[in-house]
Amino acid sequence: MSSKDGRRSGDGGRGRTPRDGAGDARRGGNGDARRGGPRGGDGARAGGAPRRGGSSAQGSSAGRGAGDGREQGAGRGQAGRGRPAAGRGTSAPRAGQAAARPRRPVRGKPSEPQRDVHVEDGVRLQKVLASAGLGSRRACEDLIAQGRVEVDGVRVTELGVRVDPARAVVHVDGMRLQLDSSRVTLALNKPRGVVSTMHDPDGRPSIAELVADRPERLFHVGRLDADSEGLLLLTNDGELANHLAHPSHEVAKTYLVTVRGKVAGNVANKFLHGIELEDGVVQADAYRVVDQVADQTMIEVVLHSGRNRVVRRMFEEVGYPVTRLVRTRIGPIALGNLRPGTTRVLGRTELGTLMAGVGL
Repeated sequence: MSSKDGRRSGDGGRGRTPRDGAGDARRGGNGDARRGGPRGGDGARAGGAPRRGGSSAQGSSAGRGAGDGREQGAGRGQAGRGRPAAGRGTSAPRAGQAAARPRRPVRGKPSEPQRDVHVEDGVRLQKVLASAGLGSRRACEDLIAQGRVEVDGVRVTELGVRVDPARAVVHVDGMRLQLDSSRVTLALNKPRGVVSTMHDPDGRPSIAELVADRPERLFHVGRLDADSEGLLLLTNDGELANHLAHPSHEVAKTYLVTVRGKVAGNVANKFLHGIELEDGVVQADAYRVVDQVADQTMIEVVLHSGRNRVVRRMFEEVGYPVTRLVRTRIGPIALGNLRPGTTRVLGRTELGTLMAGVGL
């Protein structure tokens, strides 16, 4: 054989079918990769020898498209350039591989509802939530499935749970729901000259006259003296009233106070550090001058104390008698643009926030 022919046969025969061995190894290392096989896999080298540090076991299983190789990071092309993406109808997933699907809330009835809050003859929880105004039943089912609902302190995620609306304590996102539709809480803008009582033996105008058209038996939460005006809460919910009145749940109250003259700058420090009264020291949570003219000053004061006439006594103690006092806020409940002598029913969010603030 000539040297020219020898070189051709040594090259594997350019233009000819390559011999078994090196030619097949090269084709297996590159050509097979384009058909989904391992690209440059460890077991595809000439003569079947694995690469340094590799093993024949890796060579037989590693590579693009193989489940074990993908987990171990073996082989380039983990994204599978040579294979169509799964789910396009061109290639079915291999055994042991499940197509990823988005998780959806389970809407079916659970086989075993949570017994610690489940009442067999009660009402489905999603229906109770919908009746409380939280949205459609479908939306309420989503709230439950997302773990945002608690019943009697237990987080509920199952849709088959039934509860007793008259007894269950339900919170959504930490906010208490009032499930008893017979209970109502009103915000009243008490006018000046009206006493904070449902009956006055002296015959003075009382807040009872302002809610005479209401069918509920209401009672006031806290009070304002006759000369003061502004926000007052009325309710037939005894539990809420007791919590609001309890010293351990003193709710912040905001007042807009008008006094005579120009108030000195050091008055703010006195209010914030505490003023000594005959029944003890009272400290303001906030003090802010709203407006000031030559003959009067308007100040906003925030207090937790519920003592009788406490705001008037504090200003008298520092030498500035009050000419007008309006309560503008009780906790999260604002007076807003409510006209004097009128009422409004608290909304679900307002009431829930108020109840949560006093531990309900």
